[in-house]
Amino acid sequence: MSGTVRHFAIHTDDTERAMAFYGAVFGWTFEAWGPPGFYQIVGAGLPGAMHRRQTPLTGEGLRAFEVTVGVDDLEATRAAVLANGGTITMEPYTIEGVGTLIWIEDTEGNRVGAMKYV
Repeated sequence: MSGTVRHFAIHTDDTERAMAFYGAVFGWTFEAWGPPGFYQIVGAGLPGAMHRRQTPLTGEGLRAFEVTVGVDDLEATRAAVLANGGTITMEPYTIEGVGTLIWIEDTEGNRVGAMKYV
């Protein structure tokens, strides 16, 4: 299992707002899990957690792992991002033999990729 991603976490400033965003954009659900204010992400394809950021997002703050989420309909995902308070930071870009990618910024300032794989 060396090198296999087994878990990820999304740090938030407003966890309720972030859960609404990811639920609307990717269809994920959330269950209370662990310490107060921590949630397990259900439906992301691998175990994940969401919780309040422990340190402010500044030049000295947390630097996160980059994640790309596979989607079936890139235009619908793009529309859902915009409708739910996110922004598109890179318009669709096709990577030959791989798929078409957009970069988004969620409601918490986190960068996330969304790709329609070939």
